[in-house]
Amino acid sequence: MSLQIDLTGKTAIVTGAASGIGAGIYHALLQAGATVYGADITGSGDIQPVDVTDDAQVQSFVASIAQQHPQIDILISCAGSNVFTGAATTTPEEWEQNMQLNLRSHWQLARCCRPWLQQSGNGVIIIITSNHAYRTIPGCFPYNVAKTALTGLVQSLAAEWGPQIRTVGIAPGFIDTPGNQTWFNSFPDPTAERQRTINLHPVRKLGTPAEIGAWCAFLSSDYASFSSGVTYLIDGGRSALMQDA
Repeated sequence: MSLQIDLTGKTAIVTGAASGIGAGIYHALLQAGATVYGADITGSGDIQPVDVTDDAQVQSFVASIAQQHPQIDILISCAGSNVFTGAATTTPEEWEQNMQLNLRSHWQLARCCRPWLQQSGNGVIIIITSNHAYRTIPGCFPYNVAKTALTGLVQSLAAEWGPQIRTVGIAPGFIDTPGNQTWFNSFPDPTAERQRTINLHPVRKLGTPAEIGAWCAFLSSDYASFSSGVTYLIDGGRSALMQDA
């Protein structure tokens, strides 16, 4: 008998669901049978337009779902954006923008969903951070600071809101998304830079949104019921290398 992840009967929220990693997560949970509500600042089709830095919009979005469902079982907080301005040149306004989007919004969304996740009795929060939470490169400040802080948020929510709610984090490395392609396109030879990056990974490939989605489906299921308070670094072995070869 094959092992299957079945989230039938579960109600899930996914933010940042219109593209990239968020879209991969959204579709993976749908394939697993969950009822999924997607949110994104742009919105398209079934994805509702929500600015996760706006508390009123977040509260309205969650309340509209709660009116239709007595409980929320899964929250996957993925919405975020690169803010790469450098430690010396970042303005206070850029710092604040980064912290609002890439840190505070995850906490605020979790707070809004908490009563319904508790009613589930087996609620799951998954916070999407980044490999920049563990290792970074020059010029990626203050994004990396917020992503590092999210590992602490995962620990605190797990410690304070368990056992009714499990909280875990996922820190993806290079994932093949439009955002990463934009970064490759900033080089004189995007194709060469893409291949150079691939060669830095022991698995010799970039990750895909579908792979992160599959991780989220597993972590949302009963198979992962002993997992809480930890952030999983999924980077194709990139962090295992002491030096670039």
